[in-house]
Amino acid sequence: MKDINILAIETTCDETSISIVRNGNSCLSLVIATQMDIHAKYGGVVPELASRMHTEVITLVLEEALEKANIKLDNIDAIAVSYKPGLLGSLLVGVEFAKVLSYTYNKPLIGVNHLIGHIYANNLESKLEFPLIALILSGGHTELLIMEKDYDFKILGSTLDDAIGESYDKVARVLGMKYPGGPNVEKAAKEGKNTYKLPKPLDDDTYNFSYSGLKSQVINLVNTLKMKGKRININDLACSFQTAAIDQITRKLDKAMENTNIKNVVIAGGVSANKYLKEEVQKICDKHNGKLLVPRMLYCTDNAAMIGAAAYPLYLRREFKDLSLNPESRSDISV
Repeated sequence: MKDINILAIETTCDETSISIVRNGNSCLSLVIATQMDIHAKYGGVVPELASRMHTEVITLVLEEALEKANIKLDNIDAIAVSYKPGLLGSLLVGVEFAKVLSYTYNKPLIGVNHLIGHIYANNLESKLEFPLIALILSGGHTELLIMEKDYDFKILGSTLDDAIGESYDKVARVLGMKYPGGPNVEKAAKEGKNTYKLPKPLDDDTYNFSYSGLKSQVINLVNTLKMKGKRININDLACSFQTAAIDQITRKLDKAMENTNIKNVVIAGGVSANKYLKEEVQKICDKHNGKLLVPRMLYCTDNAAMIGAAAYPLYLRREFKDLSLNPESRSDISV
């Protein structure tokens, strides 16, 4: 079978990224134009600004990606684009750009779920081994699921309210940390100790998650201490929060590995960049003689290479979209 080169586009939030991926596992080029410094001035992503910035740079990103891969659009086999979930304006830029390329160069169009992309980012490192347990951990999603084969998803549990990444960002904000909050909380936690008593969310027999109560507890604690004029040890509070947040993940994973006897585990989503998370999940995998697969930092956050990797099984199955494809701001795990 000949090599399949997929040009992938990712614009779900504030990263404009294009990648050329061969056979779903070899990244020939990856270009990411980040808007982080711009949005940091406002303490978070400004949707209207994000979509405008995508429009300004996407053509330049395409040219650089093709140049780095030393390939021409005529030699591309398909155009893939993340079309859900995400910021609607940002998604629209990527989807319309992909449709124009698909029509102009007569290439098949593949629509990719951004969340599935995070799972398949692991394929860029080492081939996914089924069955596996996947943890999707990001700013908008916290889910635990099983995959028996490619594009076969059985959700065991998901968050009932806030996602883990969202809770990190909100805790960072109340602790006076700059955007993006997650890495700053992790950095502070490394210097602190688990000294503050925080609740143990959803300590039950389900696989579901909850972060609203934990986040609110931290916010209330900070406000109470400030009103009483007492000092807040930011490093210790960050450590206490992170310990409780990740403990919920490992408890649910431990239960899932015990009950399913599945040994392969993958972490997906932006929070997978958290070193403490990886260390704690590794302990659970070691307990069950399991194998943990986590993408390198480059593939943890939003990037087009993961979209190209996730598009490859769809290409083999000829699951293409037509030019009526529209972006969707909300979505669960689905094609």
